[in-house]
Amino acid sequence: PLPGNPKSPTSVSLPSHWLLVTLLNISSSDDKDAFYVADLGDILKKHRRWLKALPRVTPFYAVKCNDSRAIVSTLAANGTGFDRASKTEIQLVQGLGVPPERIIYANPCKQVSRIKYTSPEAKLVLRIATDDSKAVCHLSVKSDTTLKTSRLLLEQAKELNIDVIGVSFHVGSGCTDAETFVQAVLDARCVFDMGTEVGFSMYQLDIGGAFPGSEYTKLKFEEITSVINPALDKYFPSGYGVRIIAEPGRYYVASAFTLAVNIIAKKTVWKEQPGSDDEDESNEQTFMYYVNDRVDGSFNCILCDDAHVKALLQKRPKPDEKYYSSSI
Repeated sequence: PLPGNPKSPTSVSLPSHWLLVTLLNISSSDDKDAFYVADLGDILKKHRRWLKALPRVTPFYAVKCNDSRAIVSTLAANGTGFDRASKTEIQLVQGLGVPPERIIYANPCKQVSRIKYTSPEAKLVLRIATDDSKAVCHLSVKSDTTLKTSRLLLEQAKELNIDVIGVSFHVGSGCTDAETFVQAVLDARCVFDMGTEVGFSMYQLDIGGAFPGSEYTKLKFEEITSVINPALDKYFPSGYGVRIIAEPGRYYVASAFTLAVNIIAKKTVWKEQPGSDDEDESNEQTFMYYVNDRVDGSFNCILCDDAHVKALLQKRPKPDEKYYSSSI
């Protein structure tokens, strides 16, 4: 699965039967380019899991994570909202007939022409900074506002007759501390109170993303939700009249996609032992395999997200086969 983060980058498992049949059919053709196989059923399982674990939070899928039409249409048919960040994503979601109330333009720094194109009369959400020091990707530094400056922005919005309807935050992709959500929800509560004092009637809370899509992450999905739910009940009780949304991206698609590649070259490497000659039987033989996708392509997650991809073997190894140390 890509992106992924298994416990060990050297772990190897076998594909499921349907995937194996698909790979065998394609491998018998002349087309040897790398390709993805998507399991839409896995996405639907993730959706049911979300509804069970976060019953008060409506997911707004982050289209930028994977804008495949099959994914977007599947989620749209199952009632999710959408977080879109570009004109292309806007056109895709609108083309599927998704109503405006199920769409948020959450990109914190927007091009003026895009605002005019999408929602010239849009209502605003104030995005506040969080402690993302325990996340892999730090997002708050880009354009989020602190509690100190939140009141100033709210007052300015009121003077400009701009309607601010809520608060949003993002604890950072790859968050490793669920308690970060608790403090962020508390801070959001403070900004809601500021908004009331300024004269706004806020009714929307956006708790962002950072929900893991793989079972191999340090922090599990249910560990996060077990912390979020009590915080929401405490600071935004169900009778408070606030709609709560989130922006999951990789949560939905990380485990649903498998990348199929072909080995296009193999290099034998001899690890010399002290006192031995080249290619002596006492030397350790290792192999380097070259595949037809690269770190500037599908494997960019290794560079950008510190991911450890997991190898799935197309052919089942024979019990009596000898194993060698290898790298891909």
